[in-house]
Amino acid sequence: MEKHHVEPINLVSVAIVAHNEEACIKDIIGDILSQDFPHDRMELLFIDSASTDFTKLAMTEFAQSDDACEFSRVIVLDNDKKILPAGCNVAFAHFSGDAFVRIDAHARIPSDFIHRNVEILQEGEDVCAGPRPTMAFPETGWTNTLLVAEDSAFGSSVADYRFRSEKLYVSAAFHAMMRREVIEAVGLYDERLVRTEDNDYFYRIRMAGYKIRFDGRIFSQQHARASLRRVAKQKYGNGYWVGRTLFIQPKCLKAYHFAPFVFVLGILALVIAGFAASWIPFLACGAAYLLICVALAIRAAVQSPKRCIAFAALPVVFFTIHITYGAGTCVGIARGLFDRLRGR
Repeated sequence: MEKHHVEPINLVSVAIVAHNEEACIKDIIGDILSQDFPHDRMELLFIDSASTDFTKLAMTEFAQSDDACEFSRVIVLDNDKKILPAGCNVAFAHFSGDAFVRIDAHARIPSDFIHRNVEILQEGEDVCAGPRPTMAFPETGWTNTLLVAEDSAFGSSVADYRFRSEKLYVSAAFHAMMRREVIEAVGLYDERLVRTEDNDYFYRIRMAGYKIRFDGRIFSQQHARASLRRVAKQKYGNGYWVGRTLFIQPKCLKAYHFAPFVFVLGILALVIAGFAASWIPFLACGAAYLLICVALAIRAAVQSPKRCIAFAALPVVFFTIHITYGAGTCVGIARGLFDRLRGR
């Protein structure tokens, strides 16, 4: 069932859920202040997820500042459960707008971000979003190398909402604005899903009969991880929750989510075959994989205006992303099976 609305959007609720984001929170607050959409038609909900740095202080200082008086309402709320889906549910419980958008604390938005979203919703859409490329922060040769790997379909994902810029309908999106009716129909986030909460929520949006409009007029950016250790930690966590989600809401996952898992299983199978019979298949597949990594690294270096000597490490970065994500999925599946056997 397709749904189309032309009801006016008089108030937009903007939520920022953050945990230990003192390095970024003031930037996104500045971006919100620079919005060309009428500030008196915006309410701001800051949700602090038990931060141990000065994130909540920055939120509170802004809420008490003269700048906050420009907005319909500015409130600071607590998310004692810390996890993102619980923070989103805190925002859902307190927002009063006709439309709602959650923006990551480590994101950046242009001055027309809110009004472009509202413009597209008023064209008859219920949910809308646009491209959200990542950016290096701080910008160095090494962080640009990690950024190239993150933006690559080989290093990150082939999800249909990552690299498009035209108008179309997609399965999910970043920084999506949605009408109040959508949230009332779909309900709260599933707090059992720590990293795949958006996969599940957008799946439920589609199942409720709503379309997710993707439009290049909407644009935002997000900071990429600044170290290989942080990239590996993120990818392991993402993979782990893909594995766990298989036992909670498998329909929200797609085949490409399991590509790193298959990669790790393939390595294990080749190692077993090596000990049992011959190492030739292992060496041949390893050489082919290395060749692909090197070829894609060269391609990235040729295409990037910010190429540097650090790009030579791209094959290592690709392998780290694949192995940590795949290993995380293995552990997540094992944990899910263990919980299932225990009847949990």
